[in-house]
Amino acid sequence: MPLSNDIVLRPRFKIEIPRTNASVLEDFEKSKTVQSDFIVSRVDDHVFIKFPKRKQHFWSPQLHLEINEIDQNSCLLHGLFGPNPTVWTLFMFLHFLVAGLFIAFAVWAYTNWTLNNSYAIQISLMLLMVVFWFGLYFTGRIGRASGKNEMQELHNFMLNVVEGENTKTSFL
Repeated sequence: MPLSNDIVLRPRFKIEIPRTNASVLEDFEKSKTVQSDFIVSRVDDHVFIKFPKRKQHFWSPQLHLEINEIDQNSCLLHGLFGPNPTVWTLFMFLHFLVAGLFIAFAVWAYTNWTLNNSYAIQISLMLLMVVFWFGLYFTGRIGRASGKNEMQELHNFMLNVVEGENTKTSFL
């Protein structure tokens, strides 16, 4: 599963399937009962594939699929790999916290500058927030790298379920 862009933390892909979306969704429904290596859940045209609790770790990815009908004979599958939603929410919260603190320190520095007071501490804290941003980014990259084999397993399982017919995959 090649990735077109190494920077992405949540890789996406598209597959055009020469079958109806109802038949593909039905195949995912059937896969729930014939295997126990993955947890498959479905809500409308969305399918979520993840590992059972016993096989999960903090960085375990999950695969979100959206299967849209193109016409009566084909559908388009949109896939998105991502961490557990709780982990993703934590990372987004930390990013917003760092951004908020950066802005607050910038306002504080500007205020001190306009009052002709020393603002070295505020500039230092702003630089520290930039370092935290990079730290969060590289932590996310490390997490994605540690889940790469699991992403491959999820992708292979998805292809086995969809399998067969001529499928055209394009990674975004």
